[in-house]
Amino acid sequence: MRPQSSGDTVRALLETGLVTQAQVEEAERAAGERAQTVLEVLLDSGWVDRSAVVRTAAMSAGLDYVELSDFIVDMTAVSLLPAEFARRAGVLPLARDDDELVVAVSIRQAGDIELKDDLSRLTRSRIRFAIANRADIETRINQVYRAEGEMHDLTSDLAPEDDAEDLNALTEVTDEAPIVRFVNLLITQAISDRASDIHIEPTERDMRVRYRIDGVLHDAHRSPKNIQNGVISRLKIMAEMNIAERRVPQDGRMSVTHQGRRVDLRVATLPTVWGEKVVARILDTSNTQLGLDDLGFSNENFERYRASYTKPYGMILATGPTGSGKSTTLYATLNILNRPDVNVITVEDPVEYRLPGINQVQTNARAGLTFASALRSILRADPDIVLIGEIRDHETAQIAIEAALTGHLVLSTLHTNDAPSAVSRLIEMGIEPFLVGSALDAVLAQRLCRSLCERCKEAYVPDEAELERVSFTWDSDAGVPTIYRAAGCSACSQTGYRGRMALHEVMAVTEDVSRLAVARASTDEITRLAREQGMTTLKDDGWAKVLQGRTSIEEILRVVA
Repeated sequence: MRPQSSGDTVRALLETGLVTQAQVEEAERAAGERAQTVLEVLLDSGWVDRSAVVRTAAMSAGLDYVELSDFIVDMTAVSLLPAEFARRAGVLPLARDDDELVVAVSIRQAGDIELKDDLSRLTRSRIRFAIANRADIETRINQVYRAEGEMHDLTSDLAPEDDAEDLNALTEVTDEAPIVRFVNLLITQAISDRASDIHIEPTERDMRVRYRIDGVLHDAHRSPKNIQNGVISRLKIMAEMNIAERRVPQDGRMSVTHQGRRVDLRVATLPTVWGEKVVARILDTSNTQLGLDDLGFSNENFERYRASYTKPYGMILATGPTGSGKSTTLYATLNILNRPDVNVITVEDPVEYRLPGINQVQTNARAGLTFASALRSILRADPDIVLIGEIRDHETAQIAIEAALTGHLVLSTLHTNDAPSAVSRLIEMGIEPFLVGSALDAVLAQRLCRSLCERCKEAYVPDEAELERVSFTWDSDAGVPTIYRAAGCSACSQTGYRGRMALHEVMAVTEDVSRLAVARASTDEITRLAREQGMTTLKDDGWAKVLQGRTSIEEILRVVA
């Protein structure tokens, strides 16, 4: 397909409302005086930015457009094209899509048949072009191909694997520039790709690096086996761990600077048969600035939750598996509650985010500072609001319950599958049922699901039998609804999803629920009563978001049992 001419692009900008007719007419007058095209005048005048021009030109020509600044580049696709050719031609492989290789090119290169043939010959693949801003292509080429260059340096510079077992040699290796640059690159790329975790996994023949993005792991790199010990030791040094100890798990923490902002990482090692596995959790401090309005609560769920956290005392529990956003929700709640006239104290293991104006306590089991002992001390420090990172045992649960009953607002987390199960879980921990019923005010169960990509999501009318099979609820009087499913495009790395949202289940502990708790009723009975009193289950909240076109049926079934 031919690339758009300047006139085609200006007409497309007018049609999409990115420029006005008056601006175009003024640009036409100026173009004759400056010996420029109308499009060049529009850009120089600042009436439209270059990215918008490229995107409009691509879409009006029927070509894919990709925003490279936060695109997840598939490193296996990058490895198919030599760095020298990519830099010389100004192109970047992005991803494999079935039997095609998607390559980012500038709008001027979109019709270059010779370039497409050269790429096809070099990569032995069918080529599909995706249009991107030229400056963004050059920036990402420098980023992604640095890894290839560093690999070559590491492979040639590092000692053979047999020699790497010597601790002194290993310490020297980790101080060498190639290892340092390579580890920094892994971290920088993960942050740029919006990853929440970096997994560095030794295998029998090589070292695999994966990033967890939007809750799903993606392969990022395959590295030679002989650099494994150097890379892992460098990370352990950065996280202030003992590099001589490889037999037991270790935990650490480090900070890096990325694009002018500080990013903290929580690092954990785990001995495996092929060496130490390292997982680094990227702690994005922007999450601590989120408001509850940003977390995707439905109006009904938000009102139920707000009715609880605005009370002066009582216990609020957030439940769900690891990585379901419980801490983010509780921090967002603290941001609302943190005022000059209240004393807020937290006890966490570890303290993931530093919150201004809040007293945060880090547990230290070796020193005897456990959740329970810290909580006892906290209650002598005159708190109004207490956040407990997690209720893990009877002692912590007992003190938390007593704190809620003696005029404190207590926020904490618990690992249960749904909100009603929290009542039974506390009783199983040995808490007296009447205390649970009296102290517990609300339980918020939460999951994270992926959001459909707005550019490529596909509308369809599902089969009614299919909806009934998965217990999908909808207004039968209105007929089978039109919903959306994942398709896949360059903007979402062919996954069909981009970003995540929360699903919520908020159970208010009413007098009726309290009576069931005192009677040691089963979780099913509590669930039945809570639903009768208006509780929306996790799955029903998911179905509501499916009907809104924000996610898919498959995604809800993936995260909610």
